[in-house]
Amino acid sequence: MRLLDLPPSRLTELGRAELLEGIRLSEGRLVVAETVVTAPPLVDGITNAELVAAFGADLVLLNCYDCERPTIAGLPEGAGQTCRDVKALVGRPVGVNLEPSDRVPPGRRATPANAVRAVEQGADFICLTGNPNTLVTNEGILESLRLIKAAVGDRAFLIAGRMHAAGVGLSGCRGLITPEEAEAFVEAGADVLLVPAPGTVPGAMVEAVSACVQAAHRRGALAMSAIGTSQEGADEATVRQLALNAKMAGVDLHHLGDAGYFGVAVPENILAYCVAVKGRRHTYRRMAMSLTGLRAGADRRGAAPAAPGSL
Repeated sequence: MRLLDLPPSRLTELGRAELLEGIRLSEGRLVVAETVVTAPPLVDGITNAELVAAFGADLVLLNCYDCERPTIAGLPEGAGQTCRDVKALVGRPVGVNLEPSDRVPPGRRATPANAVRAVEQGADFICLTGNPNTLVTNEGILESLRLIKAAVGDRAFLIAGRMHAAGVGLSGCRGLITPEEAEAFVEAGADVLLVPAPGTVPGAMVEAVSACVQAAHRRGALAMSAIGTSQEGADEATVRQLALNAKMAGVDLHHLGDAGYFGVAVPENILAYCVAVKGRRHTYRRMAMSLTGLRAGADRRGAAPAAPGSL
């Protein structure tokens, strides 16, 4: 069953294998929106995770989530502060960033203990990458990926790769990730390869990114493009171009970063990106679907029937 069609009540029930298959079947039309959990909400009274879900995001990625002391800005005092609590609010699969760097607090480091904590706190997926100036290397990602895969097993799916150079001085997409490194990530346990979206870092041409995506696909993994360069705060025309370039590169998931404004993408850009990769019908349905209940005509697993002659 493709994730594109499933209501929130089903999305939050899926295990690793179902999530990965649902992503694969959605044919490159799923958007992952990232938020900084420590940043003040853009709009008072709701979390940034709720905001990105309302504008069409299919999955939510929490940045700066501390697995030892989880806190979500915007949740009231006394409320739960974990991935599970966010998932209950937004009705989306929720994941966290972990970083193989000693430049981040211990609770955010890509260690097996933190990965297990994240899963126990409700994370559906874990993304191994690096924020700016963390000096995360591909070798560091590989080492932590192997250890985390052994610790987490099949309880969550793993994303690994780069959004940008993270301060290590790399330039060009082929300097960030090569097809050979893409294959090594998959062999080490990555279910999803993370690559910079074409047009977001110097030299990230569609062809170069596509070569890495194809390498991951050959190994049976999926791929996610990332806008981690604050271009989630660009004008809507630029965002649409990035979206179509990423789709041409063959990615299965589209990531939008958290720095349109501090802590979250520009909401209108999330909407513009969603419409570009999945059209108004799927975008508006994702925005409008209730957290509970099924619509008349939905099948017994909660998927809405496709329109005649459409995808």
